[in-house]
Amino acid sequence: MIIDVHTHPIFYKAISQDTETLNYRKEQFGIFKQSPSPIETVLQEMDYNGIDRSILLPLDLTTQSGGWIVTNEDVKHIVDLAPERFIGFASVDPHRSDAVKVLEYAFRELGLKGLKLNPSKQKFYPQDDILKPIYELCLQYNRPILFHAGMSWEPDAPAKYSHPLNFEEVAIAYPDLRMCLAHFGWPWVHETVMLLLKYPNVFTDTSLLHMDNALDFYKQVFKTNMGPLWIERNLNDKVMFGTNSPRFKAKRLLPALKAMEFRPKTLGKILGGNAQVFLGERGNERPWLN
Repeated sequence: MIIDVHTHPIFYKAISQDTETLNYRKEQFGIFKQSPSPIETVLQEMDYNGIDRSILLPLDLTTQSGGWIVTNEDVKHIVDLAPERFIGFASVDPHRSDAVKVLEYAFRELGLKGLKLNPSKQKFYPQDDILKPIYELCLQYNRPILFHAGMSWEPDAPAKYSHPLNFEEVAIAYPDLRMCLAHFGWPWVHETVMLLLKYPNVFTDTSLLHMDNALDFYKQVFKTNMGPLWIERNLNDKVMFGTNSPRFKAKRLLPALKAMEFRPKTLGKILGGNAQVFLGERGNERPWLN
């Protein structure tokens, strides 16, 4: 099974009927040259790439720019169109006075399976006290968090908020809170690797930017910046496949990942097995936790 853990449904036609909303998404996400696609096209593209399921990510920017890139209700609507293919996450702006109420509604009433937060775009440090009720609610509902980490392409998104070291205190304080530091925390790859090694509850994904082509960039990060066997020997339970669609596409990232010549067992974990652990769909099998 292949699971894309990092998909932004900003151009899904089912939630893109309003021109003003669509323009807001483009401005906030920093993508302008794409247009809405019907759900049938999205599913066909997933089928073509062999992707079984995609995690859909909203983002609440209520206090920062007065809106949502994609709302929790939007995600619920898309999931209902193809529940066997889509996994919906929630979002909430931590600066909202009603943040806990909004998030609990998303988990309890909308049935969303995790939380997406972007410290750079939402302008908070992960260890801030305002996040404590949100983390506790995720633990209560057994929901993981996918954090943006490292550089962001999005406008008005300072990288200082998303440096991987900002997440260490969270990993320590909430050892049962499964969390993904997306994009391998690039350019702070070594700091991300340190957190992956130290904390059983920390994961990452492969939705790295690429300045040349995906394969060359993966080779640079996974074989040169990192030791050539680090993922095979030390991180094979921690890395998940993610694209950051629509900014980057599975048709480029997935072949590049397969060309890295990981062992079949390792590749299988990256493509889907680790995502199932992250989602809580199967038990954590890392032996050093026993």
